[in-house]
Amino acid sequence: MNPQVSDNPYLTGKVLLFDKPLNWTSFQLVNKVRWLIRQHYGIKKIKVGHAGTLDPLATGLLIICTGKETKNISTYQAQEKEYTGTITLGATTPSYDLETEIDQTFPTDHLTEDLLRKITEQFTGEIQQKPPIYSAIKKDGKRLYELARAGETTEISARTVTVTDFDLTRIELPKVDFRMGCSKGTYIRSIAHDYGAALNNGGHLSALRRTKIGDYDVADAVGIEEFEAALMKG
Repeated sequence: MNPQVSDNPYLTGKVLLFDKPLNWTSFQLVNKVRWLIRQHYGIKKIKVGHAGTLDPLATGLLIICTGKETKNISTYQAQEKEYTGTITLGATTPSYDLETEIDQTFPTDHLTEDLLRKITEQFTGEIQQKPPIYSAIKKDGKRLYELARAGETTEISARTVTVTDFDLTRIELPKVDFRMGCSKGTYIRSIAHDYGAALNNGGHLSALRRTKIGDYDVADAVGIEEFEAALMKG
């Protein structure tokens, strides 16, 4: 017999830390968590939401709130994020990542470690950036990625974001690994693209992992299979 609804801690409200798998959307993970809770407790409805989207090609920390805790989602969204990842120089893509094919290539022989590290300084502090055209931002009621996939061009306004740290952790051209701390709303894909342009080269994001949101760390997160197993055990 399923536990009684009155014993359901997820309705009272929980903050769950997940390590989002590669190729899953944030909404897919939310839907899976909601379905598992509903099935286990035999309930029809429960509020479940995430505190900050991760792209399908990114992995790492996704905060999911349930029940009454969903009222606090905006608080978690506002906290500083930390990411690790890889920028591949010498090539650009329309989506600024691996979602689309390479459209331009550039030689990288002239790039030096000193130059690569110096240019990171242009991307720390308050910076202006334009979100990628392949993003979930809405314009005139449509997602930008819907317009982009339909071949439509649209003007995107720049926005101010804050990058607290941009450290290169490994340089093995054409790939550069990094660690970055940044504010809500920062598009790491845009930084990868703009970083390549600032080098008079090209760049796109080839790997991304979110490691922290505020004081929450991906080291404390669980996978969806681990969550399901724990739920079944009660």
